[in-house]
Amino acid sequence: MVQPYMRYFATIDVVELAHTLDEWQSANPSVGILALFPEACRESVSVLQSLCRQRKIPLAGGIFPELIADNGFTREGVWLLRFDEMPYVALYEDLEAGRAGAIRASVEIVAGLRPQLSDSSKSATLFMLFDALVPNIATMLDEIYLQLANRVHYAGANAGSETFQPMPCLFNNERLIQNGVLVMLLTPHHGAILEHGYCVPPKNITATTTDGNRILQIDWRPAFEVYQELVRAQFGVEITRENFYQYGVHFPFGIIRANHNVVVRIPVALGDDGSLFCVGEVPAHAVLALLEAPKVDSVQTLEALTKGLADLNDGSIDEDVMLFYCAGRRLHMGVEAATTEVEEFARRTGAAQVAGALSLGEIGGSTLWGYPLFHNATLVAALW
Repeated sequence: MVQPYMRYFATIDVVELAHTLDEWQSANPSVGILALFPEACRESVSVLQSLCRQRKIPLAGGIFPELIADNGFTREGVWLLRFDEMPYVALYEDLEAGRAGAIRASVEIVAGLRPQLSDSSKSATLFMLFDALVPNIATMLDEIYLQLANRVHYAGANAGSETFQPMPCLFNNERLIQNGVLVMLLTPHHGAILEHGYCVPPKNITATTTDGNRILQIDWRPAFEVYQELVRAQFGVEITRENFYQYGVHFPFGIIRANHNVVVRIPVALGDDGSLFCVGEVPAHAVLALLEAPKVDSVQTLEALTKGLADLNDGSIDEDVMLFYCAGRRLHMGVEAATTEVEEFARRTGAAQVAGALSLGEIGGSTLWGYPLFHNATLVAALW
């Protein structure tokens, strides 16, 4: 009997989990596990860790706001994704903020990866799960790319709590950590595709003063003051300190890159000084546009995502697929529309199973460029 590479458990049943692990290990003694938990079931991580330690099965994974299962979202259960042989895995914690911290972390990460990349004939994907509260993810991706370039594809997502409160969210057999990153080197693997479908309005502005993921000034004025004016002028909506969180997800910024790609940044918090905090860094002097989230084109997004996924894999998709879906995108679209988007993705791809999670930021190459991008409001998909 062929063993499935993905199995979803709607409830955390120790007997059922143990039986599956025994079954997989009996069929393949070198088996390894990537596990995805929803935040509501985070206390059960220790149960799976114990089961895997007892069997000496390598384990890695993350905790997310919700899971994607049965072509919808759920706060219950766990996904176990099986490897015939556990790939290279490393778990880093207590990452330092700022550019200097990103450089130090990238050097350590790449030093661990280089010995695993000796076989240049194999296509490899660097798969990364970050704690969403790490403030310098985009800079870290830049620094890793400067050292590895196109020797690997890049894919991943952010774990953590949808409340954006600190929470241990990354784990292996022994540890459960926060403020860190889990890295895996998948071989052979052809990478992931990331899409959002946002339209860019003609008016551009400049983030004149920034600090990591914090925008202090736009066009030399307090960021929130300019943001209020832009939303009022473009969309007729009055944003105040009181309703900021309610509306911020609907009117994100887009960083306009030199290749005309748009990197979405959702503002999620407001500083006392009028600064805006986003999920992901905003470089100083970045050219920005205020995106109108109601113009998200689900059909175009799914078409681009499906075509890109097929192109990466010689035209074939009809197997298991991993999908991460941005929590901010679902907040804007609503649960019903987001669920429909996931259902339509499964239908278009013809995937045997779609396993994944609601994420707090996504990593992948666009369909046009292989450079690793850290986005908000996207879907990122890869064959498993």
